[in-house]
Amino acid sequence: MANEVVLLDTFFSMFGMRARLALAEKGIEYEHKDENLEDKSALLLEMNPVHKKIPVLIHNGKPICESLIIVQYIDEVWKDKSPLLPSDPYQKAQARFWADFVDKKVYDAGSRLWTTKGDELERAKKDFIEALKLLEAELGDKPYFGGENFGFGDVALITYSSWFYSYETCGNFSVEEHCPKLMEWVKRCMEKESVSKSLADPKKIYDSILFFKKKYGVE
Repeated sequence: MANEVVLLDTFFSMFGMRARLALAEKGIEYEHKDENLEDKSALLLEMNPVHKKIPVLIHNGKPICESLIIVQYIDEVWKDKSPLLPSDPYQKAQARFWADFVDKKVYDAGSRLWTTKGDELERAKKDFIEALKLLEAELGDKPYFGGENFGFGDVALITYSSWFYSYETCGNFSVEEHCPKLMEWVKRCMEKESVSKSLADPKKIYDSILFFKKKYGVE
């Protein structure tokens, strides 16, 4: 069967970037369809009728939704190259735990960094830095979250790094000042072509955030 792969995505989404990155790691050719989230396409609504969100991976006409599920699917279908999840059940569970932590803690605090002001913003900054410090401790002295090889936990977190400039600018702080080892990991990941080509330009993300801040009155 021919592999027809389509990705419904938008450039600034850290979740869409995960799918792009996983496909790049596997060397999979695909058609990229950029979605306007202010005016969602009929295809997106048809392929993800439950959440109506990107990213959606369409493989031979069948949709797979939610970024971490998409990354796991890509890893299982194209398992002959660049495995992302470890084979050991415990290590696999740990990788999934930290990926889930990223989406629960880092996403929540990061969102509040650009949608709140005053005391709420300070709380968001504190929560964000605390979450990154826990991740930095988990990374330890390993080159990647998966150990010697770039893997699932790295895919889960590295796409957020393209938003660090926006978070830092909105919250007036430096990730590197608080988490230097984590930023060394970011730079290490960015040396990989699959990562550097999959992540969006941080300045363009910030421009999009300014647009949404103005639109929703959180300037």
